[in-house]
Amino acid sequence: MIYWFDLLGTVVFALSGVLLAGKLRMDPFGVLVLGIVTAIGGGTIRDMILDNGPAFWVTDPTDLIAAAVTSMLAIVLVRQPRRLPKWVLPVLDAVGLAVFVGIGVNKSLAIDVGPMVAVCMGVLTGVGGGILRDVLAREVPMILHTEIYATACIAGGTVHVVLYHYLGVPLQTAMLIGVIITLGIRLTAIRWHLKLPTFTI
Repeated sequence: MIYWFDLLGTVVFALSGVLLAGKLRMDPFGVLVLGIVTAIGGGTIRDMILDNGPAFWVTDPTDLIAAAVTSMLAIVLVRQPRRLPKWVLPVLDAVGLAVFVGIGVNKSLAIDVGPMVAVCMGVLTGVGGGILRDVLAREVPMILHTEIYATACIAGGTVHVVLYHYLGVPLQTAMLIGVIITLGIRLTAIRWHLKLPTFTI
């Protein structure tokens, strides 16, 4: 199940990168780069920080290939991304976010890091690719807005860690529950336009 979750997250994050590139009228190479960076960026940063061997896509290029193929197919099939409903990109991004948080927590727990570090690595896996995508597209990263974005990752990742590390719930079950919570919070925030309070001086 974890393997298929990984591919699902890769595909939907690549699509979110491609759709943003299409809205900004990038050329095919720019679309390909943005799709791949969005899909594997967070996991790459995570693996660099954990220093647990080469980045995941170096030892197993499945995710890299999936991101590249998804991006190229989207270039061909999605002719007019500006005409897509406005909810498509945020929902795809939310799905990828939730799945990648779960994967990041799982991979961190597999090398016996502490619970707090596992949550941080889950959040980084979820938001890292999106941050790189937005920076390359000259957009303000979602995590810096008042959107309930990283907060959803923290909530889902924390539940994931608590269920597995402290309550003894099987890892795959804990991951599934964490993913559902992250996704539920993010989709709820999108649906009802919920935001965090702003900080002012």
